[in-house]
Amino acid sequence: MSALARESFELANKIESVDSVYKYDSVAYNKTLSSRPWTKDVNYFKKVRVSAIALLKMVMHARSGGSIEVMGLMMGKVEGDTMIVMDSFALPVEGTETRVNAQAEGYEYMVDYMNVIKQVGRMENAIGWYHSHPGYGCWLSGIDVSTQMLNQQFQEPWLAIVIDPVRTISSGKVELGAFRTYPEGYKAPDEAPSEYQSIPMSKIEDFGVHCKQYYPLDVSYFKSTLDSALLDLLWNKYWLNTLSSNPLLANREYNAGQMGDLAEKLEQAEQGLGHGSHSRFGGGFLLPSGPGSSASTAGGSGKRGGSSTEPETPLGKLSKDASKLACEQLAGSLSQLIKHSLFNAPAHP
Repeated sequence: MSALARESFELANKIESVDSVYKYDSVAYNKTLSSRPWTKDVNYFKKVRVSAIALLKMVMHARSGGSIEVMGLMMGKVEGDTMIVMDSFALPVEGTETRVNAQAEGYEYMVDYMNVIKQVGRMENAIGWYHSHPGYGCWLSGIDVSTQMLNQQFQEPWLAIVIDPVRTISSGKVELGAFRTYPEGYKAPDEAPSEYQSIPMSKIEDFGVHCKQYYPLDVSYFKSTLDSALLDLLWNKYWLNTLSSNPLLANREYNAGQMGDLAEKLEQAEQGLGHGSHSRFGGGFLLPSGPGSSASTAGGSGKRGGSSTEPETPLGKLSKDASKLACEQLAGSLSQLIKHSLFNAPAHP
């Protein structure tokens, strides 16, 4: 059963088996660092590839934080316009429900970790940071934008990844987004929105103010044939947590909040229709488009801007939110029924 669940996880997240990506070419990497092509093109990096091991470690870390934001660092390299995340590790930092801050001990831990992995032959460098947004989607807040801008000034190439562990539990698919910020003062072109994503009412203002200061990258996942033993160990822990949890109970606060958001957004949309105009709180926002953006980038549902240039109506957005929430509730109920039939059904003589 665990093997079947792991296969379903890999299929749902489209994890490919690739070995060549693990070869480290220090000459080519240093040549890229010296030429700094990202300084000539603000949209130079368009794709992100994340190893299955790094993905599981980040998801497990994000889930362990519950409603508190957690933070970690990623190791990897760049190949052309692609940023490759090979591994990740958690940081001992203080977090709250709205932000996470790295204190002195966190920075000291980073330095020690980097020194130790070099001693055991790991040549990858720090390539970015990840943190969690429990229950409110994958995007960059104002503080996240400032942090990423600062890191891109002094630690390029640098990537920001956001994981929503609550929506991951609800949907059964990893909700993850990868982003890079534009230079300070850069005016992003007015392009068609790339995709729709539901944003809670309490976060809409923060999202809307900063959504033009960064762009999403297209995300894909890979694994190696040599990773099987480590993946088995990580998966057993991940599967045990998944098997022993009830998504309906674990996410009851999130589900109640989503219902409240829907009701409030419906009222806003109704008021907007009554005044003959669209409400800006019509169920969510469209993520800013980027050269590498896709429907899987930030875990939202929607189509790229090429299919339709007309803005979606507030009721259309609310319909998407309601359908998504209903599907998640149905999936949670089916999961519990299956578990009950497997583990609690009376034995037949």
